Amino acid sequence: MPMYVLTHTHRAEECAVAVAAWKGFSSPLRHGHPLGSCAHGGHCVWWTVDAASPEAALALLPGYVARRTVAAEVREVNLP
Repeated sequence: MPMYVLTHTHRAEECAVAVAAWKGFSSPLRHGHPLGSCAHGGHCVWWTVDAASPEAALALLPGYVARRTVAAEVREVNLP
């Protein structure tokens, strides 16, 4: 199954809304611990997910979050 990195961005004043969007939304990502940069002024959140397509990956997010998210297909790279 393909792997995606989901990169969500929002403005500083949208942090509370981005968090509140998860309330009542059923997803295996809910209650997770994604990486985020809001505490340092970056206002990005990243998840790594397995999904059949970019659309399926974005469907794991609430609509408000998904509309501000890019799904990039990735794979592990072997470094010499």
